[in-house]
Amino acid sequence: MNEQLLGEWETEVEADATRVRTRFPAAAREIGRSPATTDPGAERVEDDVRGRLLEALARGADGATVDREVHDLYRFGDADERRAVLRGLHRVEPAPAEGWAADLVHDALRTNDPRLVAAALGPYGAAVLDDDAWRQAVLKCLFVGVPVDLVHGLDARVDDRLLTMIASYADERRAAGREVPADAERLLATTDTTTQPGQER
Repeated sequence: MNEQLLGEWETEVEADATRVRTRFPAAAREIGRSPATTDPGAERVEDDVRGRLLEALARGADGATVDREVHDLYRFGDADERRAVLRGLHRVEPAPAEGWAADLVHDALRTNDPRLVAAALGPYGAAVLDDDAWRQAVLKCLFVGVPVDLVHGLDARVDDRLLTMIASYADERRAAGREVPADAERLLATTDTTTQPGQER
């Protein structure tokens, strides 16, 4: 990774927020790129570069400008750029407003792109999704093949309702003669198996 050039870009973006529109898409090409992978949770150089550009943006611009620029980066970006935005949302400090980018998280969760679904369930997504939306997002991981280990704070947030939903999903898969995802089996097996639907653990 070209740290010197990245430092120059950070200074540039901090001084002029609109420069992020040019620098963000160019990050992989000009600063650094990790090898291509289908792993939705892979740590990639270009994600970190773009995260640092978001930090620079937040340091130099007011909340309304940060909000506008980040939303535009997501709206007009390709899948890799959208992934980087989602992965970097928690790095935007101070946040423009409470829940300011929740709409981006929900948009990503409506896709079937494992990279975006996984990125949406990082620290920012975990903080802004209410319990019902979060449970549905975990189920979405099972549907699209995102390892649930990528869900930020999963162990602390699993509850009986989620387990009941997963159990119903697994039963439907078995009834249809389809394989149950290993993550679903693992979540059900590593919790109190004596819990019945509707009971408290």
